[in-house]
This record gives sequence, structure tokens and C-alpha cells, in this order.
Amino acid sequence: MSTSVNHPSGLELPEEAYAAALAGLDATTPRRLCLLARSGTPFDRIWRALTEGRPASVPVLQRLSSEADGLAARWQREAQRTDVAALWDRCKSHGESVAILGRPGYPDELADDIHPPGVLFTLGSPCALRHRSVAIVGTRHATAGGMEVAAALGHELAAAGITIVSGLAKGIDGAAHRGALAADDGAPPIAVVGSGLDVVYPRCNRGLWEAVADRGLLCSEVPPGTPPAAHRFPARNRILAALAEILVVVESRVRGGSLLTVGEASQRGLTVMAVPGSVRSPASEGTNLLLVDGAAPAVDSLDVLVALGLEARPALRRRRDRRPKPEPADRGLLELFGGDALTLDTVLLRSGRPLPEVALSLGRLEAGGWLVRAGAWYERAGSGAGGAA
Repeated sequence: MSTSVNHPSGLELPEEAYAAALAGLDATTPRRLCLLARSGTPFDRIWRALTEGRPASVPVLQRLSSEADGLAARWQREAQRTDVAALWDRCKSHGESVAILGRPGYPDELADDIHPPGVLFTLGSPCALRHRSVAIVGTRHATAGGMEVAAALGHELAAAGITIVSGLAKGIDGAAHRGALAADDGAPPIAVVGSGLDVVYPRCNRGLWEAVADRGLLCSEVPPGTPPAAHRFPARNRILAALAEILVVVESRVRGGSLLTVGEASQRGLTVMAVPGSVRSPASEGTNLLLVDGAAPAVDSLDVLVALGLEARPALRRRRDRRPKPEPADRGLLELFGGDALTLDTVLLRSGRPLPEVALSLGRLEAGGWLVRAGAWYERAGSGAGGAA
């Protein structure tokens, strides 16, 4: 049960307020915060020992201080500059919940993880944690086809009652969550982010961020007001993996951040699946290598449902393509694409047809939903069979 102490301002603050403050100190790494929580020492006692310069009075602080020279002094300086009451008010006014590892209210789904967050900030409904779950991740620099696949997977799995877990990043992550949100009465999504829950990153995803909080659950291990930082994204990947039963990688470069999540998933014994891509596409180099290394292929949502041990609902089976059939003059041009993105010059070169004729064909194929264009590049679209593409 949370303890309550009197703050110098006269306000009574719970233990969670001091846990939130400790989570916000620059020197508090996820490992250190986890050790502090697991020690069982109330966070208000830890905070007082820090601000008063008495780390030796708390065994876990003494241990951590001995591991890093100057840590206790740095913590003391930071803590003395922190207004705990103001931070707690910010948590409450934003509607955030704060859970401490080992205390009531902490999610069971994370409590037994190999590297659980010592303090977890959430916004939204914890009921999202009760569903079967699949994490969908991928590159921020996704192709149009990759975005379409991620959205379709998110939509169809959410419609089947599966919670989509992702990182709310640009590209594949955002597409998967948009697909999940587009499913009527679908399972609520979960997002794990690398900033405070009131600091939207990237800013272009503000609407998506708010929709996930409204329909599902946002999670972070840093308090409100914390800006995004490069080191927090690899750290949050372990939480993302811990909340999922299966990890699906849609597109990834050879050194993409998604492969860090694969490593976290492998440590936890999760099934890793990968969407096959063109051997000519840099966006699929990482996923194709995963397949070579033994990852299971995820061609559609049925593959993922089978991996979960669930029977596919009839509504999820492939539906008739509703796009108008390409005209005979356009079919040969469409076959040139395969899984590649091509410029107009490349299409002209490969087809050997005159520019006016090719331009008209490309226009018809784009209007019919067979091609998508991104700048100077044309790329073959997906099946057009419905869903969240």
C-alpha cells in the first residue's frame, strides 16, 4: 500500500509521486530504477535520503553509489532542484497513472519480465493489457507497400480481438496502429513511447497518439514533460517485446532499430515473424535476413493467427479484389513492377513504349488503385481486398 508523507509545501504526497520524481532524474537508468523498486524501500524514504545527502542510510542507495563514483552527489543535486508536488500535479492533471514494481496496481504482464520498468506511467485503459497481443514494428522510412501491409495486419488482427502493440513512430509503427484503430469494435491498441506521455513524438502523430490513449493504452517509463532522447528508444523496445506474444517485423533495414526489438523478443522466447519483401528494396533487407535466419513468414493476418494458435474467422479470409481490372494495354506495364519501386524513366526504358502512352497507362493504374506514387517513384499497391490499407 502506498505511503503518504508531507511535502514541505504542506501537500500530502503518495509514494508514487516520489517514484515519478526519481524516474525523471537524468542519472536514473532503467536498471537503477528497477533495483530501487525491488529493494522494497519506500520511495519517499529514498528521496529524503538523497536530498539530505544520506545515501548510506538506505542500503540500495549505498550499493548503487558504490558502483558509480559521484552518483549520489549527482542525484542529490538533481533531486534538490525537483519540485515533487508540481510533477505529481502534472501527472494527475494529465490523467496519468503511476505504478511501482512490486506494489499493488503494477501490471502482471510486466512484473515477471527479465527487465521490467521499475516505474511505469500509463494513460488510457489498463483493460488493453488483458487481450491477446501482437507487436508490429518496422522502419520509419517505410515504402507505400510496407505501410499498406502494416495497416492491413493491424486492422485484421484488431478485428479478430488481438491487441496491436507498437511504438507510435513514423512509418510502420504508425501504420499498424492506424489500421488497428480503423477496426470497428476492434481490440484496444497499446503504444510504448520514449518520451513523457504529454510530449508527443513525432509531432505529426499527435492525432494518432490521442486516439490510442482514448481507445487503448499509452505506456512510458519516464514522467510527463520528459523530451524524447535517442537512448530511450532502444530501452522502450524491451517493454514493447514484454507486452507481446508474437513480434511481426514488416520492413527493416539491415541495421534498423526494429532488429533491436527482435533481440529483445528472442531473449523472451517470443515467436518472431517477418513480412517477405523485394530483394531489391533496402527497406526489406533486414526482414529478408530474418527469414533466412529462421523467422516465420507473415504473408497475411492468417499466418499470425495460426502462430497464436487461433482459428481464423471467415471474415479474415482473402476477399475479392474490388479494383477495376487493368485495361489490356496497362497489364504489361503493371507486370514490370513486381515488388520494386520504379521511376518514369525506368518504366520507359523497360517497356520500350513512347512517353505519352506510358504516362496515360501509369495514370490509369494509379487511379484504379494498382499503383501508388511517392514523389518520382511508382510502386505496386496491395491487394485492394478491403481492410485498413
